[in-house]
Amino acid sequence: MQNDENTARPDESVARPDGSTVPVDEPGSGRTPGQVDRPARWRRYAGWLATAVAVALVLVALGAPHRPGHLTPAALVRIPLEGLVLAAVLLALPTRARRPVATLAGVALGLLVVLKAADLGFGSALGRPFDLVLDWALLDEAFTFVSGSVGRAGAVAAAVGAVLLAVGLLATLTWATRRLCRLLAGHPDRSRRALAALVVLWLVGAAAGVRIAPAGPVADASATVLVNAHALQVQARLRDRAVFAGEVDADPYGDAPGDRLLTALRGKDVLVAFVESYGRDAVQEEEFANVGVVLDQGQRRLSAAGYGTRSAFLTSPTTGGGSWLAHATLLSGLWIDNDQRHRTLLASDRSTLGTAFQRAGWRTVGVMPAANQAWPEGAFYDYEQFYDEHSLGYRGPRFSFAPMPDQYTLSVFHQRERTATDRRPVMAELALISSHSPWTHIPRLLDWNALGDGSVFRDATERSSSKQPRLGYRRSIEYTLGALTSYVQRYGGDNLVLIVVGDHQPAPIVTGPDASQDVPIHLITRDRAVLDRIAGWNWQDGLRPGPDAPVWRMDTFRDRFLTTFSPGLDPRAAAAGPPG
Repeated sequence: MQNDENTARPDESVARPDGSTVPVDEPGSGRTPGQVDRPARWRRYAGWLATAVAVALVLVALGAPHRPGHLTPAALVRIPLEGLVLAAVLLALPTRARRPVATLAGVALGLLVVLKAADLGFGSALGRPFDLVLDWALLDEAFTFVSGSVGRAGAVAAAVGAVLLAVGLLATLTWATRRLCRLLAGHPDRSRRALAALVVLWLVGAAAGVRIAPAGPVADASATVLVNAHALQVQARLRDRAVFAGEVDADPYGDAPGDRLLTALRGKDVLVAFVESYGRDAVQEEEFANVGVVLDQGQRRLSAAGYGTRSAFLTSPTTGGGSWLAHATLLSGLWIDNDQRHRTLLASDRSTLGTAFQRAGWRTVGVMPAANQAWPEGAFYDYEQFYDEHSLGYRGPRFSFAPMPDQYTLSVFHQRERTATDRRPVMAELALISSHSPWTHIPRLLDWNALGDGSVFRDATERSSSKQPRLGYRRSIEYTLGALTSYVQRYGGDNLVLIVVGDHQPAPIVTGPDASQDVPIHLITRDRAVLDRIAGWNWQDGLRPGPDAPVWRMDTFRDRFLTTFSPGLDPRAAAAGPPG
């Protein structure tokens, strides 16, 4: 088939009589618009669209917020200072240097977006930004959580998807930056004029403080601020290693003689029950008012049975997760707000609340129903008896993350540790986890005599929609508090001292942004002498602490507790040792 002489190929020109040429699609070419090659036109349009997308991607990567509460469409209406600097640098560079610099800038932008995504994720789950030094270890915890909630296959798929997404971001933003570089190089004069206009707008906006969204000003430099904040965070973490090592060694009760420790609690079973995600909001937010009803009902039943109760708040070192940090803080008397400090603590010989009880003659027990693999904390806490998921003998269904209901955990602990007549008093740390997110499967309270190996819970599950996390959270807290008060009623006795404490507030998806890190703490006992001992703490009567209840830092609890219940012991003299 012969080519038609009037059909032009893409980018072909037509010769004029004077020897000059003109593009086929412009006036004077002698061709009608219908004769222009349509694919060439569409390719031109596609090129314009790709360039617009590339510019938008670069602007969004630089200007997108990294805090969950600021992530709105209006927050993207910004002029990022870093984008102006990048454009100026690319315009100023010689041709040969532009392409490699643009590639490096694209990779840097991709890493910036990954960092912002990490901050958004950690902000939503834990109420804080991602820690570049310490939080890599939490990826394993995240995998375990997802695996326990949706199965191992779902966790693997999520992990692979996250890696592919990160790689895709790096590749896409590298492409976008190189495309932007081509645009600037192809139109240098226009680009300089546009850049100058944007610089003027940025300066005017910065001077006037113009804002379209509460998240930040139009004249934006948030990417620089974010990178600087994380750089300072890295420096602080590196300095903190030496500082905290000194704090660990300064232990006023490390050498206290056992026969003088905790003498005011002789013969008592002392249980420290950590309630997962039990925070201040649970007892004070209107939406969770029914939790207050459960506490008031429990208080009336316990009072009728002769128990006294006192309540206050502690400030936890963590929020939304990291329960082990709260456990370590309360038991060691040190502020453990990150895994670096936690690892340093575990490698030390710091005395904990449990080791103090052990030196004083108590049998010490750890109950961790969610521990289903090696527990590195075991050597540090040195409990005489440790119960994990496997040794508790549960044969019933899982409840999302929680492998067993709290009522079952309390029942097995009681049967194995508190029923023998000829035994030492017990000090136990119990982790109650039925109120762990995602709060979609919640057990019901059953007759204690019917629990058996837990199989009965197959027909005792209440479901809560994942789309209503606040409702599911409230119901799970009500369940655990109900199980605890029911346990005390049935099995408490005159020699029980029960300390119930939240480990941390739930995730910001429940509390909202900027919630406090306070958690309730309760002490329950029949022994009036114990209650008289803590009168100086000024804790409030009852199970529901009010807004004006005392608030202690969680790391102060160990020393106050040991001082109160070890009358006559001077910790400073004990730390100094016997006279030479």
